[in-house]
Amino acid sequence: MTSNQPAPDGVLRLINGYWATGVVGAAASHSLFTHLENGAGTAAELAERAEIAERGAQTLLDGLLSVGLVALHEGRYRNTPEASLYLVDGKPTSLGGFAMLKLKHMAGLSVLPDVVRAGGPVRDATIGWGDSPHWEEIVPAIAAQSVSAAETAAEALGLAEAGAVSILDVGGGSGVYSAIWLAANPEARSAQLDWEPINVIARRLLAERGVADRFTTIAGDFHTTDFGTAKYDIALYSHIAHQEAPEENIAVFSRLREALKPGGALVVCDYVVEDDRSGPALPLLFAAEMLLKSKQGGTWRRSDYHDWLVKGGFTTVSFHAAPPATVMIAR
Repeated sequence: MTSNQPAPDGVLRLINGYWATGVVGAAASHSLFTHLENGAGTAAELAERAEIAERGAQTLLDGLLSVGLVALHEGRYRNTPEASLYLVDGKPTSLGGFAMLKLKHMAGLSVLPDVVRAGGPVRDATIGWGDSPHWEEIVPAIAAQSVSAAETAAEALGLAEAGAVSILDVGGGSGVYSAIWLAANPEARSAQLDWEPINVIARRLLAERGVADRFTTIAGDFHTTDFGTAKYDIALYSHIAHQEAPEENIAVFSRLREALKPGGALVVCDYVVEDDRSGPALPLLFAAEMLLKSKQGGTWRRSDYHDWLVKGGFTTVSFHAAPPATVMIAR
């Protein structure tokens, strides 16, 4: 290789990207980030606390140092600020459960060449109402991803000072938005529309947060369930549009507009890309997930959302950064 040629390291790092998924998922499985946070700083100390082999602990530490999630100083390891915030067990922002979930999903990527050829899923990945074990695993695991967006939306809406507002959360999953919004506004009330196995999880999580007395659930499919007319001050449609076709999103936005009281606001949150599809990085990568798992979904552009919301009857749309997602507020 001549001196002016690029080294292959970057390409090899991408080709072997599954190593990083494996290391982070395995470290989360053994609570290594939590043990590091609590003072364990060597492979031997981590091995003792996590009840794993010292060789295994050292291998994980090497990998975590490589991907920038731990730092090494004078022979002792510690979490980086990023790992401390997002990978320590028990924190509301913890993505440890999601890291373990993705470790299980790695084998599913092997069909991506076939999916690319077909332009969509080559096997049925539909999950139904009654698949409670699936929801028990995935719903809590992805909740932390919405914390930043929920806080961003609450600030943009002035929710804390909004008084006795009524909220409809369509496909609310864990209820993390309701949990954060009800905690911010003690007069607010929220209703979540989702499949009942998911609502069961949300009611439990909101009870743990101490706000379940102002939270109700509606069992149903948002495609067919009536939202009502002029019933809510705020409606929420978070991380759903990416799995729907454009015409389906317009139809839902129209129904949500009807469900809002005069002056009400619709909050939409999702991974959104620039109009020229030049970024951001994670939403661009997420498009592959939609190709694998949805028949017509995708990572949509800012202009797509603006167009759909206007067609749905809204007149103003504002965009608010909540990396890696984007919050949109339409009135």
